[in-house]
Amino acid sequence: MAGKEHVVVGISGGVDSAVAAMLLLQQGYQVTGVFMKNWEEDDDQEYCAAEEDYRVAREVCTQLEIPLRAINFASEYWDRVFAYFLEEYRAGRTPNPDVMCNKEIKFKAFLDYAITLGAARIATGHYARIDEVNGSHRLLRGKDINKDQSYFLYALGQHELSSSLFPVGELEKPRVRKLAEDAGFVNYDRKDSTGICFIGERRFKDFLAQYLPAQPGEIRDLDGNAMGRHDGLMYTTIGQRHGLGIGGPGDPWYVADKDLRQNILYVVQGQDHPALYRDQLLATDLTWISGQAPANHASCSAKIRYRQQDTPCTLEFTDNGVNVNFVQAQRAITPGQSIVFYDGDVCLGGGIIQSPQNRSTVAGVATVAA
Repeated sequence: MAGKEHVVVGISGGVDSAVAAMLLLQQGYQVTGVFMKNWEEDDDQEYCAAEEDYRVAREVCTQLEIPLRAINFASEYWDRVFAYFLEEYRAGRTPNPDVMCNKEIKFKAFLDYAITLGAARIATGHYARIDEVNGSHRLLRGKDINKDQSYFLYALGQHELSSSLFPVGELEKPRVRKLAEDAGFVNYDRKDSTGICFIGERRFKDFLAQYLPAQPGEIRDLDGNAMGRHDGLMYTTIGQRHGLGIGGPGDPWYVADKDLRQNILYVVQGQDHPALYRDQLLATDLTWISGQAPANHASCSAKIRYRQQDTPCTLEFTDNGVNVNFVQAQRAITPGQSIVFYDGDVCLGGGIIQSPQNRSTVAGVATVAA
């Protein structure tokens, strides 16, 4: 029994954090809710739901009879997350701001704030689990495979995991919604938030153009033939099909590579074109949850994007990072995205993809641009 240990819960207005707070109360914790506002650059009603989120969060906390505090982390978010987001797109990569938000805001700024409130730990509505083996905390996948969020939490370390609780990690989403409905929460059937929080429902291209100048350039196929014009390499990602403006007969065209020096976008025809596949990548900015990297040439599995089955691989450490060698070539490996490593249900850690490459000619072509 938790007794009266004080836990501060991040209350977002969504059903997961509401049920997390309720479960902690049932387990005997002293619970305080905190609503985090992380964006206010252009948070009008058209794009940002913060006002409605706060209203729902307040209603849930009133029903649970727990206090709700509001804290504005917009400045921290701009400096630690959004600036990184812009810099990555400026460099032609495709970042994952959710990973950085968890690392810098939810499990750093928020954790620091909770400690000032006298909290022993924080809790969130993430679908993940934490256990402890021989004094070391491990991050595990959530029981609901379809909702598991360990991919976005790989950058957490021992301090963050030892200071955190994930109350809904043992549950599947339908069960969470049923608990919320039985409790009479107004948000029991509220739609899950998707996409990047500060962009909302607006077009990504329109949003990015507000902050980064576009540099139009040529689109070419791998033989160097001109296929059209792009509005800016930052608007495209490896494997992208839509928005290229290339018509004609045959299969659709896909982004295969970017030449940043010459501002050229390379495309190939057909979703299974060999140029879209690589069997190796280099990852840097590595984080290992245990605090220690796996052994060189260790075998594990990895995801190169959130919605993907694990793929077996081996790790070869170098002075520059780690070369990840896949058993099966991977489609559309995207620089800037996160690769996350697993041993069964245990999340080992991860890093940032720098460059896809081939150990051999398995993909049939060499990388177009270095």
